[in-house]
Amino acid sequence: MDHLADPLLLRQHCQSWRAQGLTIALVPTMGFLHAGHLSLLDHARTLADKLVLSIFVNPTQFGPNEDLERYPRDLPRDLSLAEEHGVDLVFAPEPQAMYQPDHATWVTVPELAKGLCGAARPGHFRGVCTVVAKLFGLVRPDWAVFGQKDWQQLAIIRRMVRDLELGVTIVGRPIFREPGGLAMSSRNVYLMPQERAQAPAIRQGLELVQAAVNGGELDAARLGLMFRAYLAEKLPEARLDYVELVHPESLVPVARVGAPTLLAVAVFMGRVRLIDNILLEV
Repeated sequence: MDHLADPLLLRQHCQSWRAQGLTIALVPTMGFLHAGHLSLLDHARTLADKLVLSIFVNPTQFGPNEDLERYPRDLPRDLSLAEEHGVDLVFAPEPQAMYQPDHATWVTVPELAKGLCGAARPGHFRGVCTVVAKLFGLVRPDWAVFGQKDWQQLAIIRRMVRDLELGVTIVGRPIFREPGGLAMSSRNVYLMPQERAQAPAIRQGLELVQAAVNGGELDAARLGLMFRAYLAEKLPEARLDYVELVHPESLVPVARVGAPTLLAVAVFMGRVRLIDNILLEV
């Protein structure tokens, strides 16, 4: 397995593979790998001849009061896990290698970024799109694999790829969960033991709404209130950032559940912001 930090060397390496007629799959991450990331790597390994993992805590997607400096990092452990899961090349650059001092070009998908997490984190998806576009330009992968936990991010990247004709097949993979149902995230390490024990209530609330849909309740406002009431009962100390029922591709809020409808939520537990979602089926 190769480990590179220089974008030029990454480009050259991938160009050499393509010259040999080899296909490439890319899994972009911010590192501190967990089982969810590893499931993405395992799936990507089945798609292509070569597998690239990027590990980059991208500063442009963090707001001024967010956790850039304390975001968990453990590159030696990540490299070991990557090798165990069949990665051919790990790209782990420093910020100055990815952004020139006078960097002035940004990629945005404003309509899809204005709601959900984009409303609470202005500029976040601009940073995400820009760095993902740069990675696509360097690697030129045939496939790129992302988790569905951040559904908004996945929808935005798909739209960016479509609109800019980037020629990458975007693959979304199901949310990987801890035994109690909490969606896996590198930030889960911040949770206090009591918070971690209570956090599965988020998933339980989503399932409660799906059960209500199964029972014939299709009004989006009532379903949203149902989730809010459940969370207030089970997690009284948590702070709800948003609960929204939206079209899964356009991310436009809906008045009634169609087939299908995305229920997306963001919840603060202490200093940790947890996101989760469920695709409601009628």
